[in-house]
Amino acid sequence: MSPSAQISERPRRSHAERRAETRERVLHAVVESIAEVGFQKTTAAEIARRAGVTWGAVQHHFGDKEGILLAALEESFGTFASILGTPSDKHESLEARASLFVERSWLHFRSSHYRSTFEILLNLPPELEIPWQREMLDEWKRIWLRFFPESKASRRESIDLMLYAISVFTGLAATTVLEGKRPPSRNRELGFLEDTLIRELTPPGRPR
Repeated sequence: MSPSAQISERPRRSHAERRAETRERVLHAVVESIAEVGFQKTTAAEIARRAGVTWGAVQHHFGDKEGILLAALEESFGTFASILGTPSDKHESLEARASLFVERSWLHFRSSHYRSTFEILLNLPPELEIPWQREMLDEWKRIWLRFFPESKASRRESIDLMLYAISVFTGLAATTVLEGKRPPSRNRELGFLEDTLIRELTPPGRPR
């Protein structure tokens, strides 16, 4: 069979498939560009160049640069939620769930996805930043309760513990970036966080 015949037999992609592919390429270009050259140098032209499309095509999908950034935030957090997933068994021990939560969370926080997300959040205008932060915290609560159903979302102590975990991951991620291409392992610090979660989530009266 000739090459031309083989090409003609390939199924043609639908409009929806082409649209999804372009959208994915643009979002990947945003994350890649911010991670490599920073937020300020991630211009409309740079995004279009990396995605291999025209700026008009980008606008068709996202409207403007703010639309792209918000879509990148949503995509990044969706990736995070997918990485964490759920414990394989909700009845497994608190120790096992805490270890899995820390391990999977760190996979995201040390990634280029997170670095780009953080820079976007730092540069969002207040009218977009505040609603997004609320939405992100609500999603965090849902993920948190999947791993730690014994944690009461209505209790201030539970929310404080969740925010503490976010702060630790964020701080370690920032330190890792500052230390360059070959940062040391964070196992010791992550172990401290894991121990803290176990200690604080252990029900009163249960041996620790």
